[in-house]
Amino acid sequence: MKTEITELFGIEYPILLSGMSWISVPKMVAAVSNAGGLGILATGPLSLDETRKAIKEVRSLTDKPFGANASLMLPAGRDNAEILIEEKVPVINFALGKGDWLVEKAHKYGGKVMATVVNHYHAKRAQDYGTDALIVTGHEAAGHGGDATSLVLIPSISRDLEIPVIAAGGFSSGMGLAAALALGAEGIAMGSRFMSTVESPLHQNFKDLSIEKTIYDTIYSTRIDGIPCRCMDTKATRKAVKRGLNMPAAFFNSRIIAKQLKLPFFKLFFGVLASGPKNAIQMAYLANTYRAANLATEDGDVNRGILPVGQATGMIEDLPTIEELMKRMVVEAEETKKRINKMI
Repeated sequence: MKTEITELFGIEYPILLSGMSWISVPKMVAAVSNAGGLGILATGPLSLDETRKAIKEVRSLTDKPFGANASLMLPAGRDNAEILIEEKVPVINFALGKGDWLVEKAHKYGGKVMATVVNHYHAKRAQDYGTDALIVTGHEAAGHGGDATSLVLIPSISRDLEIPVIAAGGFSSGMGLAAALALGAEGIAMGSRFMSTVESPLHQNFKDLSIEKTIYDTIYSTRIDGIPCRCMDTKATRKAVKRGLNMPAAFFNSRIIAKQLKLPFFKLFFGVLASGPKNAIQMAYLANTYRAANLATEDGDVNRGILPVGQATGMIEDLPTIEELMKRMVVEAEETKKRINKMI
């Protein structure tokens, strides 16, 4: 398959692994890249040393192009992004912040930069300061999808902007890939579908749940992590939505985060307070969700863990290898194209 995205990144198929905390680890990233797509390393839960080590591990497992993400809102987000620049990661994906400085630094060594956006405003801004491509995330997506669904968001932004669009939110199959291309996208990014594969480090408890759940079994709320967020419908998620922000838990969980990121706790704590009440509340929400997501992905705790998943989880019926999944998707996309050509 050949699209603007395959040409831009030097990959075989226009299929990207979304950068998911505790899921998009080096072995997962390399498996997607080796299968012809673009794996994206998640740096959100990593300390600076761990980020550097993870990049080197990816390079030891594949000689194919790969990417890494940086959530600029997170405590170590900007510092981790600087590590990506120092290590000359081929493709950098940023979200939840302004990445003009990232674009400038990455372009100096020939790197490419993608911004993850959910609306026209942020898409246009990213294009204006030189971002190479956009991951446009529709309402169906896991985590922080936008207000508009992929069916209308993707063609609307791809029509109005000049840089290539990668569709995210609701895509899990070759039919979805063909649909995204028909809507004006140049590729797709998948999270929920890749989570349920052999190579995925997601705990088996939640892999099993992902197969059991239907397209209706997700919850979308601002009361999970303070931003509109979609997660699997479980007792823990419902409890979090009902309770809202738990400040005492946030204080405790922020200590855990500081330890994991190897950051001085009080420097982190007072830094968040100094950023203003609105941001402090947002960080408190994220501290609780960070811990709950970790309990789901690594520990498989179905009682306390909260797992971000998209509505596409209802389309998942098996646990293939990444290579099997991608080959299946490409064949299905070609078959879909032939079927539609006969109709039109």
